[in-house]
Amino acid sequence: MTREEWYSTLEQRHGADLQQKFSQSCVAVCGLGGLGSNTAISLARSGVGMLILIDFDKVDISNLHRQQYAVSHLGMYKTEAMKNILTEIAPYCSVITHNVKLTDENLSLIADCDIVCECFDNAENKAILVNGVTERYPEKYIVAASGMSGLHSCNTIVTKKYGKRLYICGDGTSEVSDDGTLFAPRVMLCAAHQSNMILRIIAEKFEV
Repeated sequence: MTREEWYSTLEQRHGADLQQKFSQSCVAVCGLGGLGSNTAISLARSGVGMLILIDFDKVDISNLHRQQYAVSHLGMYKTEAMKNILTEIAPYCSVITHNVKLTDENLSLIADCDIVCECFDNAENKAILVNGVTERYPEKYIVAASGMSGLHSCNTIVTKKYGKRLYICGDGTSEVSDDGTLFAPRVMLCAAHQSNMILRIIAEKFEV
């Protein structure tokens, strides 16, 4: 499959103008667990031109029940494993990886992206990213997540806009500490909300 064949197919599906917007966009996916692995794949399939993948963790057997990795990826850094997956799915998507824990000190790693997708498990890390981007890069859009644990109804997961450039996907209430665990369907649905909102932002459909 050539680059021309790949993009011709995407243009047939999306229209040339919209696909050009997707192709010229850069999204930083921060965290490559259940949310980030699903989001990265959806964005790559949709023809987003560049993805910046940030995570410091390795694929563990406990990840396989909700994250988009396989047994063959066990022990690999998630950034490396996801880049390999994306190369198979969308070989002409440019993928930049940073195998680090994102902190306030290295937030410049996302400086060149258009949209930041927050996919962390930890509430403190979520706050550091959202607050840091809001303060240091107010021109960037942020799509974050909150509340997708347990076996609650999928209908409770929604996307809401806060201010001009922050969107939060999830039910806003369900916590792993309360429900005990995460299940693939609700995690994947929340990631789908994030991916869809990112594509809508690129398409300049900002309302929810």
